[in-house]
Amino acid sequence: MDDTAVRILVPAGMLGAGFPPETVERGIALGTDVIAIDGGSTDSGPFYLGSASPKTTRAQVECDLRVLLRAASAARIPLVVGSCGTGGTDAGVDWVAGIAGDIIAAEGLGLTVAAVYSEQKASALAGRLAAGAVHPLPPLGPLDARTLEDCTHIVGMMGHEPIEAALRGGAQVVLAGRATDTAVAAAYPLMRGMPPGPTWHAAKIVECGGQCTTNPRAGGVLATIDRDGFTVEPLDPAAACTPASVAAHMLYETADPFRMREPAGTIDVTRATYRALDERTVRVEGSEFEPAAQHTVKLEGARISGYETMSFTAIRDPRITAGIEEWAALLLRVLGDRVRATLDLGPDDYAVDIRLYGHNAVLKEREPDTGPAREVGVMLLVHAADQATATAVAKVANPLLLHLPAAGMSYLPSTAFPFSPAETERGPAYEFVLNHVVDVADPAELFRTEYRKAPADA
Repeated sequence: MDDTAVRILVPAGMLGAGFPPETVERGIALGTDVIAIDGGSTDSGPFYLGSASPKTTRAQVECDLRVLLRAASAARIPLVVGSCGTGGTDAGVDWVAGIAGDIIAAEGLGLTVAAVYSEQKASALAGRLAAGAVHPLPPLGPLDARTLEDCTHIVGMMGHEPIEAALRGGAQVVLAGRATDTAVAAAYPLMRGMPPGPTWHAAKIVECGGQCTTNPRAGGVLATIDRDGFTVEPLDPAAACTPASVAAHMLYETADPFRMREPAGTIDVTRATYRALDERTVRVEGSEFEPAAQHTVKLEGARISGYETMSFTAIRDPRITAGIEEWAALLLRVLGDRVRATLDLGPDDYAVDIRLYGHNAVLKEREPDTGPAREVGVMLLVHAADQATATAVAKVANPLLLHLPAAGMSYLPSTAFPFSPAETERGPAYEFVLNHVVDVADPAELFRTEYRKAPADA
């Protein structure tokens, strides 16, 4: 085995997002040593962790996994998937493992799978909290044990160590619970003895596949890590990596473009240089990694905050759109009065959020365009302790959303509901409540690994 360099193939930013199969074939032909791909994120909000349900469909994951499992098996290289099932819950790991198992059996691939679980028990974390081993990250403050108990699901974000242990234990496929995006790509090259500075930096650059290229939709990338640095190139011959496109990825989802914390330490690219080797390939050198004095594991947890019902209508009346914010404020006042009169509910019993799409729903007060919109979509979101209350308030709002005139209007306007019924019950709403780290003596102590051996005659 050549330990002077290790090649990582990252086919896409997320399992289930899709990628051209031929780009994986090209990566295998270039001699990749491991396939790594992220399977989840918190980007889409707390629902997927709180409900332990995936963002993607089984068909999406199955389509991508079939290509990757076939490629890994044929090339006799490992496949690593992190944050399975979106939130990285135990149910998410089992879901992806079930899909992988079906493919392995149907294809006769005979691969050994390791499922690495990251879900945490509130009772166990409460003991660590009492011992002073749990610390808040800004902007949160000290953690209350009751918050742990309120969470429907809690996961610990693993670094590379549990994944590396699974690979050393004989796994050909590692399906991990919640993991840092970089750990998924860094585990194998670190196991092979590659230096941590180039390894962690390369893992950060390739975490989202083709996003570090000139054409993010074209497919994945191949990173080659050696003793002095790493190179990165796209797997689609028509795409390119440039010093700007590669360096820019350190701006992605980071508070500091030069330093980024992992469970085991901090990536430091302050002295890194980016150099084009040709029109498609970039060489990076000078990356460093500072080991942490205390290894920590970040906790993520979500709880049910209430139940939501949504209504949506569209306004094109120029007299309303010219003063849409005043109209929205009037809607809130009139709705509050009618809810109090008809439902006997006060402002502490529910919450209403009005979002004006086409006006300022995305940027709010930062919206630079202050001119009146030609048309505005009005989304009314009601949040309450139970679904019935949320829907009742939305129903009271129905005639107001349809016919509420602006101040000074001598007629009743008509807006456009796109749906019938106008109210859509969204069910339980979740909120993230944990942004804390827990001190650990052993980087793998919060995680559990189960091996699913391939049949002996496979």
